[in-house]
Amino acid sequence: MGMSERETLKEAVCSAVAEVEVTDVHTHLYPPSFGDMLLWGVDELITYHYLVAEVFRYAEVSYDDFWGMSKREQADLIWRHLFEENSPYGEACRGVLTTLQVLGLDVGARDLGAYRRFFEGKTVEEYVDRVFEVARIKQVVMTNDPFDERERELWLEGEQRDPRFRAGLRVDQLLNGWEQARPRLNEWGYGVGEGMRAPTVKEVRRFLLDWARRMEAVYLAVSLPPDFAFPEESARAILIRECVLPVCEELNRPFAMMIGVKKRMNPELRDAGDSVGKADIGAIEQLCAQYPKNKFLVTMLARENQHELCVTARKFPNVLVFGCWWFLNNPSLVEEITRMRFELLGGSVVPQHSDARVLDQLIYKWHHSRKVIAEVLCDKYADLAATGWAPTEAEIRRDVGKLFGGTFWEFVERVM
Repeated sequence: MGMSERETLKEAVCSAVAEVEVTDVHTHLYPPSFGDMLLWGVDELITYHYLVAEVFRYAEVSYDDFWGMSKREQADLIWRHLFEENSPYGEACRGVLTTLQVLGLDVGARDLGAYRRFFEGKTVEEYVDRVFEVARIKQVVMTNDPFDERERELWLEGEQRDPRFRAGLRVDQLLNGWEQARPRLNEWGYGVGEGMRAPTVKEVRRFLLDWARRMEAVYLAVSLPPDFAFPEESARAILIRECVLPVCEELNRPFAMMIGVKKRMNPELRDAGDSVGKADIGAIEQLCAQYPKNKFLVTMLARENQHELCVTARKFPNVLVFGCWWFLNNPSLVEEITRMRFELLGGSVVPQHSDARVLDQLIYKWHHSRKVIAEVLCDKYADLAATGWAPTEAEIRRDVGKLFGGTFWEFVERVM
């Protein structure tokens, strides 16, 4: 393959990846109608928990003093230590700068005050439009928790629909905290008892069906610890077996599992204190084998789990691997994992999701991810061309469209 041919191929791939509109399959974002639950702006970017965890490696400040500060004071502290007194080449810091740059601000000026003034006077509605435009986002899937009282009230009142924001019904509190969830279900009119008898199972299913339909949920989702096991006779496993999977099958919706997070390993850091652990792939294998009519979206947090996960996906068409989650969302790891997935699974993956908790993060997370994914695709198409199978521009755009949304929606709607 000659240099000019490779350059032409690279141009076609980069253009397709840059122009495609993305379905972001997992975020923690909300539409403007959710009020201050939607986080946005430079201070929210700078005080995101990735940067909070980092600042304690530099700043001589106590946890109590830090959490006693206002948001603006926290941002000032983080900006000083991570941006002014040290070069901000960590991925979370670089992400802040990429976001400001894409928005047209002078990053070289290092002027936090000017960046704050940029956001003053903007309405959240116009800023959502701006972010979706510059990040080329078509839709995002939210994380929607009926156990969150603020969110619960909004849904019960009749949430104003924005078609760009799709719901994902989160069931963490049900599965990971059954003893705390049970009295609340009773309070809301779902008659659940202490044991997992038939009446309790029926009522939990009714609860899940009510909320999945109310939200028009794209999937049901849960974050799970590294020691998640299936099958077993824990409350969590019984609820998955008897309630979640039957409801997902009835509604023809996937069950999304995000596996490998150790919650609050350092509780003083609050949301920044979670860690990672290697999980047992056997739980996924058992679920996929025992429930072939169910669909499973799976991402795992530990780098050590990625190869096993790909092999499992090769064996079970009812699992779709998605994203480089959380601590894996770093360019070097995204590249490594994406190459492996393409080599083992072809295009039958969702290479990335943002996991964004701040609206502005859509900009940098997709800007960085598109670049890495395009580089990997260029190499893979060059490998094809070297065999004589030269991909056309139409084929490239078809493939890219699937990777950045099409494959996900096909899987969501597929009947197993």
